Amino acid sequence: MDLTITALVVLIAAALLIGIAKTALPGAATLSVAAFAAILPARESTAALLVLLLVGDIVAIWSYRRDVDWRILARLLPTVVGGMIVGWLFLASADDPLVRRGIGAILLTLTALTLTLRRRGHLTAERALTNPWIRGVFGSLGGFTSMAANAGGPVMTLYFVAARFDVLRFLGTQAWFFFVLNAVKLPFSIGLGLLQPSMLPLLGALAPVVLAGAFAGRVWARRIDKTLFDRVVIGLTIASSLYLLV
Repeated sequence: MDLTITALVVLIAAALLIGIAKTALPGAATLSVAAFAAILPARESTAALLVLLLVGDIVAIWSYRRDVDWRILARLLPTVVGGMIVGWLFLASADDPLVRRGIGAILLTLTALTLTLRRRGHLTAERALTNPWIRGVFGSLGGFTSMAANAGGPVMTLYFVAARFDVLRFLGTQAWFFFVLNAVKLPFSIGLGLLQPSMLPLLGALAPVVLAGAFAGRVWARRIDKTLFDRVVIGLTIASSLYLLV
């Protein structure tokens, strides 16, 4: 695969950000989605990115192995699988601009709704965790956006923010959620012919960069204030959504 120096620099930066997003800043990986789609063919870029996301996932689940909420994961997964199937069907027929803009619109709508309901006191941590309708909306949209464009991070980030998890519980639960989700997605991507052998040398070179970012993020995550963490995560979600809409 022939790439310019500029393209390689962009991909290296995006790979570093994937690692940081997995262990410190959920939602930030959507910026990497945009970078990969700009450098590689958009549909094939989703498969390349998926492999690197799994590399980051492995570090994240090891780093936060004691901080996961298995009960919440068990409740979320059935709705996520349904969303993934719809996303797979959508990816097989939709063009790239429609996928990106649709996901951007969904994310902005969910962000506005989440913040509004929290301010009015209608979206408490207990309701986010126990209400099947709230869980169903976030879970199905998380599965759909993840399968269609590897952009499920911001959706589930909003759910965990609404649930008011502390930083480590947030990161641990999300780490296992996306490790399982991405592992399930991989056969779908291979079946669609999106993972090309020509990409493997590039992915092999970028994998250590993801690892470096993940370990750096792990150190930083244990020092960050929860209020600041929530604000940064929501800000990154909004920025990523706007980018997808452009």
